[in-house]
Amino acid sequence: MNILILGSGGREYSIGLSIFNEKKHTLFFTPGNGATENLGKNINIKDYEELALWAKDNNIDLTIVGPEAPLVDGVVDIFRKHNLTIFGPSRAAARLEGSKAYMKNILKKYNIPTAAFIETTNEQEAHAFIDTMSEPIVVKADGLCAGKGVIIASTKQEAKEAASEMLNGNSFGDAGTNVVIEEFLDGYELSIFAICDGENYKVLPAAQDHKRVGDNDTGPNTGGMGAYAPTPLVNDEIYKKVEERVIKPTLEGMRKENAAFEGVLFIGIMVVKGEPIVLEYNVRFGDPECEILMPLLQTPVSELFYKGATKDLDSLDIKIKDEFAVGVVMASGNYPYSSSEPAEIIVDEIVDEDILNNTHISFAGVEKIDGKLMATGGRVLVCVGFGKSIKQARDRAYALCGQVHFAGKKCRTDIAYQALK
Repeated sequence: MNILILGSGGREYSIGLSIFNEKKHTLFFTPGNGATENLGKNINIKDYEELALWAKDNNIDLTIVGPEAPLVDGVVDIFRKHNLTIFGPSRAAARLEGSKAYMKNILKKYNIPTAAFIETTNEQEAHAFIDTMSEPIVVKADGLCAGKGVIIASTKQEAKEAASEMLNGNSFGDAGTNVVIEEFLDGYELSIFAICDGENYKVLPAAQDHKRVGDNDTGPNTGGMGAYAPTPLVNDEIYKKVEERVIKPTLEGMRKENAAFEGVLFIGIMVVKGEPIVLEYNVRFGDPECEILMPLLQTPVSELFYKGATKDLDSLDIKIKDEFAVGVVMASGNYPYSSSEPAEIIVDEIVDEDILNNTHISFAGVEKIDGKLMATGGRVLVCVGFGKSIKQARDRAYALCGQVHFAGKKCRTDIAYQALK
């Protein structure tokens, strides 16, 4: 197949790398990054109509959408209008991520377990609801904020200030002029991904990511500093509860809303006393979870996404490798506070067979400048290690980190600590 991947990060590189390793497809990326051109061809077409016409002219058999913004903007609808096969949710279904209020109301309507909440555009109403709650309190901007629109306030005063700053547009502009305020759930978090075709679904191994920039979960939230899968914190009973109480009613509910869900349903779960409760939905893979899940698939990634895009998942027997993966994000010096100067990336020649055969790099915030691969983004790359245990996978991932050099590089040293406690 000719396959087009939309996006430029580590998630899109990882999907591309898995398909590249199938050794039978031709890959295109838009816009891609400085390393995706080692897997296929980068093109830069920003207009989705123009991109769809390009896809037709170039006989693209499958388009895979990585990030949320094009999905919320309706890229899938545009491609389908041109009779192109594309994997991802329609604009209507992408509202599950595009609007936190919409998502919470769907959960409520179809009796899917979630935290108690209100959504409001009214400051007084927000403050009155906060007064009825016990701390900590979660305040969320309704729209897309690139993963930054959630405040966990430790006092009522802090929650009120966060809500007011969002509602008057100071924090997140238009994305925050409607807020969701909800109870804080105390438990442990899981990322569960279901590949959906509107009716059928396939569940991938549960992952855990590490949001805070520093060891021991200190410092500000980031897009994610590392992840591992499968996590031992999940068992067959939790998977079963998630399928019965969350995935099935969501797919059924979305069909009733005339917004059948196709694509990746990313379910943020909080497990409280053994019960899975939905924190949020995203409509695409998490990043860096994607970087560890793609290589764990024994089923060809191209086949999984093609069957997802053509309502044929039922015919697929999905196979997962019997191993663990750990991904460690290497970020630039000033991340997540500000951008850093571009820095050349140098990877030592790896002579250790163990590291050579059980690790790889997924590139994200990188550009080719004068023929050199440069670190130009906040999260630069992910070192991924595999093993028969989480510890073995983690040790290999960190061994690979030691072979990668660029000015100001930083990474957490405790990825997967929850599983190894």
